[in-house]
Amino acid sequence: MPDERHNQGEPQVTESSIPVDLRNPGQVLACLGFLEAAELYCGNAEGWFNWLDATDTRFCLRTDVEANPFALVLDAITASDITCYAPCGYSEADEPGDAETYGIPGELLARPSILLSDSFPSGKGNPMELPIILKAAKQPALELSHWTDGSSRETFKLYSGNRSAFGIAKSMLSGTRHKPKRGQSIGDVKTKGVSQLWLEQRTALLERPFDVVTPMGGSFNLDPRGAWTAIDAGYSPNAQKHQVAASPIVELFAAIGLEHARPYVYGVRKVQYLVWGCPLPAMMARPAMSGAIPVLPHRRFGFELALSGKNKVVTFSEEEIVP
Repeated sequence: MPDERHNQGEPQVTESSIPVDLRNPGQVLACLGFLEAAELYCGNAEGWFNWLDATDTRFCLRTDVEANPFALVLDAITASDITCYAPCGYSEADEPGDAETYGIPGELLARPSILLSDSFPSGKGNPMELPIILKAAKQPALELSHWTDGSSRETFKLYSGNRSAFGIAKSMLSGTRHKPKRGQSIGDVKTKGVSQLWLEQRTALLERPFDVVTPMGGSFNLDPRGAWTAIDAGYSPNAQKHQVAASPIVELFAAIGLEHARPYVYGVRKVQYLVWGCPLPAMMARPAMSGAIPVLPHRRFGFELALSGKNKVVTFSEEEIVP
């Protein structure tokens, strides 16, 4: 809940917090995503984890704007349009011809508008991996491109197959619809995104944003609650077109958190991350999460990326106790 502190003669500080499951890597990454977005939209943001109450571990966010920073971030995100960008010289002939190949089967989806950039992160643009930009009116642009990072860092791209980053992000933000029936101008809602949840369950999202789950189709595979792997039992949710419930908030904001930071990946699909226990700006929180600042008060967690067909999926983590 917000804790607004007004001290005469001192800058106003607004501090808010939300519950978080530290064993859910997607939620931890999403906390970093909220911090990154708060820094962009509010400025002078600091975030940290408070685990002193084991039954109510929380992520805390502090800014010097008056309103609840989580509300400001969600207002900006849900008002955003999504575009793709590609390297100069990219041709629309490289794009899939059918809009449904952008990863939202059953939705009437226009081909995304594409901006050309001379600072494209890596090589030739792959139509299914083009970076995206979220931009709301009178707000700075928020770029998402971690899955196509051309540096030496781990891309942490988990999705594969006939799904595009644009299609996944659009479905996480705006949901999906069935094809219109006769007499309909727009189809019935198939899955809900952050925008619908923010409109319908604003109070719940402010109090416990990661606990509001909904059936989803394709995702970035960052919320382990929506993960499924083969169990050789003759049943596949994907083959049966069944949906699993997870959080589009976690999926979208975890992708934001991965833009400038990565958990530590080692061995065969082994992953490690740290949560920190003191206020840090985004610039310091990025290396803290990957374990590069071990002198901070912290807790360490590890998990394994499971395989689901050609996809990798995040699983729940276990705390690693270091003697």
